[in-house]
Amino acid sequence: MATPTPTLRPLSCWRTLLRHARQQKVATRSLTTYHKSVTFSKFEIPLPNAVKIPTKIKTYPPPPSPAQKFKEPLKDFTNDQLSILDPTGARSHLFSKTNPEAAKVGDILLVRLKTGDPFAGVCINIRRRGVDTGILLRNELTRVGVEMWYKIYSPNVEGIEVVQRREKRARRARLTYMRKPKHDMGSVQNIVLAYQRSRGAMAGGPAQQQKKGNKKGKGKKK
Repeated sequence: MATPTPTLRPLSCWRTLLRHARQQKVATRSLTTYHKSVTFSKFEIPLPNAVKIPTKIKTYPPPPSPAQKFKEPLKDFTNDQLSILDPTGARSHLFSKTNPEAAKVGDILLVRLKTGDPFAGVCINIRRRGVDTGILLRNELTRVGVEMWYKIYSPNVEGIEVVQRREKRARRARLTYMRKPKHDMGSVQNIVLAYQRSRGAMAGGPAQQQKKGNKKGKGKKK
């Protein structure tokens, strides 16, 4: 009887066998690691198929948004600044479009400053920009035309007075044509001086009359 000869396998066959064995080993390890036994305490009731109810996460509402309170932030900011710069609202009322007695282009305005000499001139432009509202006054000083921009809400502006109103309503928003020699009003200093004299007479009228009466009485006694 012939002795059986051992079968010889090539090296590549052994490599495939080892590779399959290694893959099976990794698969068994993954199954064992991912399988966890659920343990219940003595106060918990075990559910079928070992299903555990997940705990509820506590949630908080979102913080309040400033957009809900300030729907128009620019308008609110403008009103806040106006309440600081013009608490009485007199300047806003003086240049308001809804006010029938508001200052308009063509009127002669007198601007009094806290630091500096007052300036009077014909208002040839009113630029309404909220807090940056400004007026352009034109006057003639030493036979030279001078134009000055003034912010009506500036802290340096002490007061604005209407010296003389225009007889007819101006048909333009900007009276730039008054820069031409044909339409230039020239100096308004005489009109301003007459206005100041009338204001002084109205302010000190009764007192001056009383002083005059006292002087006349003293003269008669003598």
